[in-house]
Amino acid sequence: MELFSLKGKNALVTGSAQGLGNTVARGMLEAGANVILSDVSEKALEKAAGELEKEGFRVPFYVFDISNEEQVNGAVAKMEQEVGPVDILVNNAGIHRRNLLIDMPVEDWRKVIDVNLTGAFIVGKAVAKGMIARKSGKIINISSINAQMVRPNIGNYCAAKGGIVTLTKSMATEWGKYNIQANAIGPGYFLTDLTRPLSEDPEFDAWVKSEVPLCRWGDPKDLVGLAVFLASKGSDYISGQTIYVDGGWQACL
Repeated sequence: MELFSLKGKNALVTGSAQGLGNTVARGMLEAGANVILSDVSEKALEKAAGELEKEGFRVPFYVFDISNEEQVNGAVAKMEQEVGPVDILVNNAGIHRRNLLIDMPVEDWRKVIDVNLTGAFIVGKAVAKGMIARKSGKIINISSINAQMVRPNIGNYCAAKGGIVTLTKSMATEWGKYNIQANAIGPGYFLTDLTRPLSEDPEFDAWVKSEVPLCRWGDPKDLVGLAVFLASKGSDYISGQTIYVDGGWQACL
């Protein structure tokens, strides 16, 4: 349907060499977008781009650290010159540094906040400048169910993802007058390389499946429909929202 087509749009997806970001990037390619991959690992990006090119997709990629403003500004300027204006931004890149708050080194706290929260601000700011000039743009920030529901050992991650929710509202508030829609997606527990150790723990795996009404972990493909929708004309009057994709977890006690 034309309303949900991304044909002719340039979409930058951060942290897209693997995991959720890679699956979202693939979904946007299938919806017609010209997707730009980015990550901190050139080797991983080369592998991801090569796999997509085997399927007939031409996928440019850029290597940069999203928490480094100089690198981000340089990469965004280069991609807009080489590929074209960024119409859609998916702030997906993120990391984990697990520990109890009482034992957590300040360096691990800062690193997670710098990448998961400040990185989204830095990339969003860099890309929004062009969107403001063109008076058009879609920003999708990846938050988490842990913005609302927490557990031990991930206080830094929870704080960062909670910040993404309010950062999204701020983007929507300040940039709405330029016809920019900013929304967030809050995944529940999804099967990725990052969560594989958790899913392979029988006790944790059973806990997740017992808490989720759909009785399973999320598949990365479960995010594609919402991501494409929020990037399309179909969501032109939706902004400042966080939509949770958690299998119904937050709906029950």
